[in-house]
Amino acid sequence: MQKINKILPALVISFIISLPFSCKEDRKGNTVAHRTKTTDLSTNNLKSQEISQAFKDYWYSGNAEISSYKLEQARYGEIRNGHAFLIYVTEDFLPSSQVKAEKKTSNSISILKLNATKKFTTGMYPYYIMQSTFYPVSNDQHAMKVSSSVQEWCGHVYTQLNNRELFNVVSHSYFEGEADKNFKLEKAIIENELWTQLRINPKSLPTGDIFIIPSLEYTRLSHIPIKAYSATAVLTKNNYTLSYPELNRELVIRFNPNFPHEILEWEETFNSGFGSNSQQLTTKATKLKTIKSPYWNKNSNKDSTLREALCLK
Repeated sequence: MQKINKILPALVISFIISLPFSCKEDRKGNTVAHRTKTTDLSTNNLKSQEISQAFKDYWYSGNAEISSYKLEQARYGEIRNGHAFLIYVTEDFLPSSQVKAEKKTSNSISILKLNATKKFTTGMYPYYIMQSTFYPVSNDQHAMKVSSSVQEWCGHVYTQLNNRELFNVVSHSYFEGEADKNFKLEKAIIENELWTQLRINPKSLPTGDIFIIPSLEYTRLSHIPIKAYSATAVLTKNNYTLSYPELNRELVIRFNPNFPHEILEWEETFNSGFGSNSQQLTTKATKLKTIKSPYWNKNSNKDSTLREALCLK
């Protein structure tokens, strides 16, 4: 840098340093920097914005928002029927230990948590998928933590990403070659966090040519490395689209442009199946019902009738 300072004017140096960079891996797996063409690289443009009274009334009422969806899930080259749920709730969170705080303290922050679940059947055996995202309500940073688990009769797998100096990733699987892994990633946009960022402020979503870590569900089911891939993000009034040319995958999230920006449906198109069974199919989820409830207190047998409010048997 000293040599550069002798050659380039300070103004030019400042301009170069200010240009956005993103990181990805080269063919040998080494982390390398790449300039991006994105029009908006930020993961959150809120930057400690003042939360509106409407936001406080909706999200800090002591209830969770629970939405049920009819699910048509692509798996092994066929479409499977099932249900999906998006459960949003605000919680106090400890950034240091990255767990839910027992009570609000000066060290805790407010996060909007999303538990996204899926249940569907392939042939005679079921799949259960859950992804959790812990996203700061009013800070310009990434999700504090993201985790994902998949259970089916062959076994179960678990992945967790923690936001530290870098992203710390731990992964456990019963597959050979995917067993126990612990590694670090350069920070990049995380697809999982966008589902919570959207609920806070859709206009803050990143757009343009970006590098992004696909959902932990997708990387696991597709058996691809967890890392940032190039993508193009497009935001319209009520649609948010992510296109991954390298993965031949597209995700479209349709939402209400008006607060609280509930997610109405989504479609995910990708190559489903392996070998001769592989073909491009589209997973679809269409909203059935949304309710507000402190569901953690609704755990008696009589409370099972509340499932009817979510259009479930």
